[in-house]
Amino acid sequence: MNARWFAVACAVLLTGLPAGLGAQTLTHYVKYEAAGRVAWGLLEGQTIRELQGNVFEGAKPNGRTLKLAEVKLLAPAEAKKVVAAGLNYRSHIGEQPAAKYVGLFAKMPTSLVGHTADIIYPADATTLHYEAEVCLVIGKRAKNITEAQVKEHVFGVTPCNDVSERAWQKADLQWFRAKGSDTFGPMGPSLVRGADYNKLSLIGRLNGKVVQESSTDMLIFPIDTIVSYVSRYVTLEPGDVVFTGTPGTTQAMKPGDTYEVEIKGLGVLRNTVVAEKR
Repeated sequence: MNARWFAVACAVLLTGLPAGLGAQTLTHYVKYEAAGRVAWGLLEGQTIRELQGNVFEGAKPNGRTLKLAEVKLLAPAEAKKVVAAGLNYRSHIGEQPAAKYVGLFAKMPTSLVGHTADIIYPADATTLHYEAEVCLVIGKRAKNITEAQVKEHVFGVTPCNDVSERAWQKADLQWFRAKGSDTFGPMGPSLVRGADYNKLSLIGRLNGKVVQESSTDMLIFPIDTIVSYVSRYVTLEPGDVVFTGTPGTTQAMKPGDTYEVEIKGLGVLRNTVVAEKR
């Protein structure tokens, strides 16, 4: 892709902080591929400082730097599990009554892709929808934790897109392919540490037009509730990912469309839909 556009698009990560974020100390972590190597780094403006060691255990810069435009950004996670909450905004469920407990489903780790990666429209798909969401990455093993303990187990947050094939969702026994197909979980560009995940503004844009907009204080089940609930049944490990739900009404995408998910002040995720080649 055009290196200049890429640099401009990613610059939003460290600029334009809205009210409520300016006083926070935000650190942007990126996972990337360069010259055949995969690594983690700290994003500072248009420069990446490469990290040595486990990013979830205090990795340190190793002295190597790269330009943002020179790398391929990957999904900023090390997921063995991807757990997602569904029907979690009142604007999404309409007149339907809210559930009494968090509705969960699983996505496949291979569904995760990074900023600017293609969303593959499967050859036999018919109704592929976007779902702008806030997702978080676990930084510390979590089993049977309380809601009050969740903050110490969350490493950071990032924009994500819970791509969903609606016809498959209705027809299949489970949402294995409808939610978990390859490329159906874009996330990034960076994993942001230090943000208050209970007060994040979320925007989704289809081909530049705003089609989704809400904030995490409108979640039916807040993030602390989601993570605590998941940990009752499934042990969350460092690098695992939790999607938190999408607001409003979603629409179908088609090959050639682009979808952006923005968390104000933290970053903009952008991906293009591409028809599967067989």
